[in-house]
Amino acid sequence: MNRVQGKVALVTGGASGIGLSAATLLAKEGAKVVIADFNTDAAKEAAAHITSQGGEAVGLFLDASKEDSIKAAVDFTVAQYGTVTVLFNNVGLTNLQKDLDVVNIDLDEWDRLMNVNTKSVLVGSRYAIPHMIKAGGGSIINTASMSAFAGDTLRSAYGASKAAVVNLTRYIAAQYGKDKIRCNGVAPGLILTPAAKRNMPQEVLDIFMKFNALPYHGEADDIGNTVLFLASDESKFITGQTIQVEGGHYIANPSIADFSQYMAQAQAGSK
Repeated sequence: MNRVQGKVALVTGGASGIGLSAATLLAKEGAKVVIADFNTDAAKEAAAHITSQGGEAVGLFLDASKEDSIKAAVDFTVAQYGTVTVLFNNVGLTNLQKDLDVVNIDLDEWDRLMNVNTKSVLVGSRYAIPHMIKAGGGSIINTASMSAFAGDTLRSAYGASKAAVVNLTRYIAAQYGKDKIRCNGVAPGLILTPAAKRNMPQEVLDIFMKFNALPYHGEADDIGNTVLFLASDESKFITGQTIQVEGGHYIANPSIADFSQYMAQAQAGSK
């Protein structure tokens, strides 16, 4: 308990899934939390639930595609709680219909994803950092993705935008470390958020499971707990890093799953 006591956290995209998990855990461990989300009602409901459990939180509207909306969320946090010492840049978009391979991608969709997935991280940090400097330090955590670390047949803009987040994280860490501001990223793999459970076909879940090193999928709290750790002083000597929380999806030779299946079938056939 009290792992982030006295800290003030702004969580973008905090009304559901990973953001809601992080906001809830941060509040449970003593932080004052502002939940900023495009879904204003859900943000306020999440804050009310946290408050009913003994935490302290408020919800407000955020359009992460607009600089003035991001600035307003930072300004609101400072007006409400006096400062901001934790910023979780968590808003992200993806679009399987328009974000295709390089030849066929919708270029407007490229611009939209770069604006929301990458520029919002820059802008949120831009407006929070001066307050963190005044407060004597802070922690910025950015949501990247496992897609930042490998190529794919689709989602070219999403992968590129998240790879940019990984390197922007390093730049922020290098530029403001002497001000006692740490900046780290978290790169989720497939996480069984409520939306993923509703929309992800079982066949796709099975494919991910096949290539995970661990025999289960991730849950929102797996990311939320990582964010909590990076927000706390337990991680005070960690900066510029992106922690991949993806069940070991990329740690093995990519042929190992198929080779293991081949060996099992061969052994079964020899009996």
